[in-house]
Amino acid sequence: MKLGQTAFWVAAGLFFVGADLFAAGPPATGTGITTPPVYVPDLSHANDPLPDGILAWDETSKATDVAAEQPQAHFVFNFTNIAEIVDRTWATNVTTLANITAVTNRSFWGKRISFVTNLTTITNIAWITNSIKSVPVTILDVHPGCQCTTTELPTLPWTIAPGSNGQIRLTVNLAGRSGTLIKSANVSTDKGFKNLIMRINILPPVIPKPTDEERARDIAAAKIDRQAVFHDDCAKCHANNIQGKYGKPLYDSVCGICHEVEQRAAMVPDLHNLKTPTSDEFWRTWIAHGKPGSLMPAFATSDGGPLTDIQIASLAAYLNVVVKPQVPINK
Repeated sequence: MKLGQTAFWVAAGLFFVGADLFAAGPPATGTGITTPPVYVPDLSHANDPLPDGILAWDETSKATDVAAEQPQAHFVFNFTNIAEIVDRTWATNVTTLANITAVTNRSFWGKRISFVTNLTTITNIAWITNSIKSVPVTILDVHPGCQCTTTELPTLPWTIAPGSNGQIRLTVNLAGRSGTLIKSANVSTDKGFKNLIMRINILPPVIPKPTDEERARDIAAAKIDRQAVFHDDCAKCHANNIQGKYGKPLYDSVCGICHEVEQRAAMVPDLHNLKTPTSDEFWRTWIAHGKPGSLMPAFATSDGGPLTDIQIASLAAYLNVVVKPQVPINK
């Protein structure tokens, strides 16, 4: 009896479960997630020169003049993506011309007419443009030619949409530099590479011309304390423009303002007309320690001056080349 009741309830349970499954209907089909297509650049031409008609540049070579004390030179290269893919196919047109000529032949049996056919075939092959499609250009890297040049760019790789514009900003560090500099940066894209050229002309330093009153005041202060040129207002010319400078640029900044001016003080010697034998050691000693009882200060930091040992050595090396002694050196 109990076994029969148990079988009944199991069968009833299976019936209701089956009924629920059929009522629910067929299982729902899965729904996919649609994502927009992603542009994947073709890198097969990345190591080739960038052809014309890809990026339209305002200029690929730029020049600028900067003041002697300017720490950096800045360049901005502007461009527009004009790249296109042209779909073309060869079209072949074959034309056949038939030229039929009647030829009369005479023989013993009489006159005979025959026909001669000459066929001429002309083949024309030409490109046919099917479509023109604007395409993106991806900038993979911008690599400056030296460590003194830095770039300012969006996150790389940088994809430029068709018809859109962009800028490549470059900064050149000019610390300790003089004269004319030529710098470059290599722009690498998925369509090829392009070199950008930067020419920097560093202008000669402007040597300040103090008034007679200022000159008299400075000389009086230097007679009392020859290190006074490194303090107060005098420091603007003698001590504040020396960072990162060596050799000639350093000489123009801290030495030329006294020794190269037109109205040189009577107590300031003309270095190009010295009557004393000179040498590298001669210049090092004078620059580092100066001359007590004169206007010549001591430039070494150990003596209260602003110059490092390396800067003093660079000045001595420069002067030893450009200043020729006017008397023979005793050997």
